[in-house]
Amino acid sequence: MSGNRAMTHRERVVAALNHREPDRVPIDFGGSRCSSLHVAGYERLKRHLGIEAPNIISDRMMQPVFIDERILQRFDVDTRCIVPNAPDRGGDQQLDPITYRDEWGVTRTQPPGSYWYDLKESPLIGEITVQDIVRHPWPDPEDPGRTRGLRQRALDLKKQGDYALVLNVTVGVVHISQYLRGFQDWFMDMAADQALMGAMMDAILEVNLVTSRNLMREVGDLVDIVFTGDDLGTQGGPQISPATYAKVIKPRHARYFRQVHEMCPHAKVALHTCGSVYALLPDLIDIGVDVLNPIQVGAAEMEPARLKAKFGDKLSFWGAIDSQQVLPHGSVDDVRAEVRRRIGELGHGGGYMVAAVHNIQPDVPTENVIALYEAAKEFGRYPLQ
Repeated sequence: MSGNRAMTHRERVVAALNHREPDRVPIDFGGSRCSSLHVAGYERLKRHLGIEAPNIISDRMMQPVFIDERILQRFDVDTRCIVPNAPDRGGDQQLDPITYRDEWGVTRTQPPGSYWYDLKESPLIGEITVQDIVRHPWPDPEDPGRTRGLRQRALDLKKQGDYALVLNVTVGVVHISQYLRGFQDWFMDMAADQALMGAMMDAILEVNLVTSRNLMREVGDLVDIVFTGDDLGTQGGPQISPATYAKVIKPRHARYFRQVHEMCPHAKVALHTCGSVYALLPDLIDIGVDVLNPIQVGAAEMEPARLKAKFGDKLSFWGAIDSQQVLPHGSVDDVRAEVRRRIGELGHGGGYMVAAVHNIQPDVPTENVIALYEAAKEFGRYPLQ
């Protein structure tokens, strides 16, 4: 317990993620690419608050933004985001006004009226061999552009305030393999050709291990959380069986998380994985995941009180404010009640950081965005009521 002393932002986050009760439950808004605000909603929020600031997109596919410092300070946000730069060579290629090819060779397009970029072409779809995987033009993880200026950026954030710094590293083997292979072929391979899928995941993993190692060499001593993502769940359950996860994916995740812990022993490993992942949590804890995000409360078996009771001594929780129903469709009072409820379910004994379930989407009213963060500060004071 912190007594009556107000803690710094970093102290607050570190205490909570070490399962101690700080002065209040930490608040995150934009600390990761998956806990920010879509650019369309950001425009409305800026107008409402009377703030002029450019829109700087943090993830092209999903279209979230880096939140302006004035907004972060207004809501007393405890986290600050660090992301790698684009590479000097081999980055996104603009194919037409609404279509681009990313550095993995995956083509995406933004359909008319859509807020996001959809998968259009997967370069390793159809009948392929391991040699096709070997010959694929993989990204250069050693490209110096990725880390240029990153340390100075982290040091500048440290000077602005004692914030908890979140290093966003490369995403995992599931996401990228699905985009490269195409979802239908990916599921077929997971059932019928796991050797081929393993070869693809290993190729992805080698790129990501080097990329993340270079990032951690640059700023690992300055950050408090290393954040990565790999969606493993659907609304109703895991994408694959726990047995298949343990056989095919877990060993690759384990290598990745082990490197993070070895290079940043003081930092927590946070994994973003959407959907219903209750059945996979023992495996994730076993291989070093410290923090689970985004806690998709509307998915099967993801009731926060159940998660806290079963895994709360080993796992911290980040997110849980319902973005499927309450944030877009509820009233301000509904949002406030949701925040109070989730803090009550997850906040006791520390181990919780308030944020929405994933990026806040354009259909969420501005007043509900504001209500979320104001309620988080109001109801998050320890001892919790």
